[in-house]
Amino acid sequence: MDTDPEIPAPASDGSISVEGVRLTHPDRVLYPEQGITKVMLARYYVAISDWIIPEVRNRPLSLVRCPDGEGKACFYQKHVGVGIPDSIGRVEIAEKSGKRTYPVIENLAGLIATVQIGVLELHPWGSTVPKLETPDRITFDLDPDIGLPWKLVTEAAIEMREMLLGIGLRSFAKTTGGKGLHVVVPIAPKLAPDLDWDQVREFSKWVAERFVAAYPDRFTSNMAKRARTGRIFIDYLRNSRGATAIAAYSPRARQDAPVATPLSWEEVENGVKPDRFTIATVPERLAGFGSDPWAGMLTLRQSISAKARRDAGI
Repeated sequence: MDTDPEIPAPASDGSISVEGVRLTHPDRVLYPEQGITKVMLARYYVAISDWIIPEVRNRPLSLVRCPDGEGKACFYQKHVGVGIPDSIGRVEIAEKSGKRTYPVIENLAGLIATVQIGVLELHPWGSTVPKLETPDRITFDLDPDIGLPWKLVTEAAIEMREMLLGIGLRSFAKTTGGKGLHVVVPIAPKLAPDLDWDQVREFSKWVAERFVAAYPDRFTSNMAKRARTGRIFIDYLRNSRGATAIAAYSPRARQDAPVATPLSWEEVENGVKPDRFTIATVPERLAGFGSDPWAGMLTLRQSISAKARRDAGI
């Protein structure tokens, strides 16, 4: 891989500085099969910073940390603990047990700091720090049972897109870095009032169950394994307070260094395969695009119609 932002020479102790963040052991291998090291992951983030930072900025995060790299012991962390660099921001969030501190990325330095502590996955909330209790996007995770062909997943995403358009909502697609797709709906009040987390969860449940009712032999919204056999599971529970979804352009802690990658709907219709998108290939893809398939995501202002709210019981 050669994303090739210039990296300064190592210090006497072998560390290097990237965007003002000290990376120790920069040659530590994070993805053994590809030989991707800490400094190479940092270079990946520098190369794609214009695309990934808007997706994670000012959103509470859960982190998947793999200090010894993919294939070794990893753990999920959602609260700031000892050893989190100062370059990573903080936000206090009320929980049932009291206030807890969550990590927040505010700039490229914060993103690079996650590399220093062995983070391989970034999972943001569906709301931002200024409006924690007001979700601004809804994510439907289309998760196929093992062995289902990719074509069924892309067809499901297209059908979900059309169903959402039928109630006045544009959506965007991304690979998950795994075997599924996310269909993401940005929501920003236009004519309707904000929805809170409970209302967004109820709306997303209504959409999922309506979809399942239309195609009961192909889909389920029940997470039980027996219900998922031979079907695509529509996971709407990512739209709950504190729940997260993999960030666009985040790597995954999986073999082959896959990246959760935004797609154009034309790519989905053409059946583009998710294994094309890795730490090695995504920077070149974005450089070649000149624009982001999700370019309209952050500026699109749409709200759930009054009729859809009534139909969903909210």
